[in-house]
Amino acid sequence: MGRRIVVTGGAGFIGANVAVSLARRDPSAHVIAVDNLKRRGSELNLPRLRDGGVEFVHADVRELADLDGLTDVDALVECSAEPSVLAGTDGSPDYLIGSNLVGAYNCLELARRNEAFMVFLSTSRVYPVGILENLRLEEHDSRYELSADQDVLGVSGAGISEAAPLAGARTLYGTTKLAAELLIEEYRATYGLRAVIDRCGVVAGPWQMGRVDQGVFTYWVLAHHFRRPLSYIGFGGSGKQVRDLLHVDDLADLIAEQLASIDTWDGLTLNVGGGRECSLSLRETTAICADLTGNSLEVRVSGETRPGDVPIYLSDCSKLFGVTNWRPKSGAREVLTDTYRWVLDNETAIAKALC
Repeated sequence: MGRRIVVTGGAGFIGANVAVSLARRDPSAHVIAVDNLKRRGSELNLPRLRDGGVEFVHADVRELADLDGLTDVDALVECSAEPSVLAGTDGSPDYLIGSNLVGAYNCLELARRNEAFMVFLSTSRVYPVGILENLRLEEHDSRYELSADQDVLGVSGAGISEAAPLAGARTLYGTTKLAAELLIEEYRATYGLRAVIDRCGVVAGPWQMGRVDQGVFTYWVLAHHFRRPLSYIGFGGSGKQVRDLLHVDDLADLIAEQLASIDTWDGLTLNVGGGRECSLSLRETTAICADLTGNSLEVRVSGETRPGDVPIYLSDCSKLFGVTNWRPKSGAREVLTDTYRWVLDNETAIAKALC
């Protein structure tokens, strides 16, 4: 029997893809997916996990007792999260903080007790909104670009690096993830925990149930296929706001490498994203989705910018690329194309989950 690898959030978009990928790569490994199945659409992943040789455990990371039965764990990939940037803004932040902070603490305890290596999926949202909304921009026909001349440490035309300042507000979602990062640092110092922190930009691809506040590229594909309404929200309704995106399979490749070479990755905090080379504005995404689906939608305009939204985020992955030969394999159009193929292959189940 090989390694025992626990993937929390294992029935979610990233978690399920990672769990199935790890089991496929190493048939001797015992991969366990842990999830509370709260998110709509996560139930679609259960047959995939079973068919992929992944054990599923119905448990909630907010409850430490739920994790007590997980023993002899060699590695923990912490994918569980409430990932919405709007979470907690229109009501109680209880579930957000319970999932992202208390849940991270419980996962740290699981890793500490088992002396397991942890891969922690953090977010680009740890970088403060005040910095990201005041960068020097160039406005082009279809998108915003970062000017080469920036006066903020860690910011350049290539994007945001790990050297960017962290003082300031960053959304409740980003705050919980940064707080979890700080806990990991303390566990490293106090208990000798081994861990790597991956600050992910937008991750996209098949099996993502995209929403307007999370998973925007899949949301755009789904809207075009099912002819659901879309709006360019904020920034004058131009649709020129930009995000980089990373195919979930590329992220799974990186995580597999990190688990296979712990000494190389232990102690690092790294930006992980598509960068400038794999990025899209909403306007550009609309054009690709119309071409893929054959459906042209009239995108409505809402000029009011939502709290916490920023005009552009690009991951500067120079630090990551200095550690590894890993590079994203899929470009932006490939990510959307793979997503659309998944929609076509699973149209009935997806439509039911979207209701």
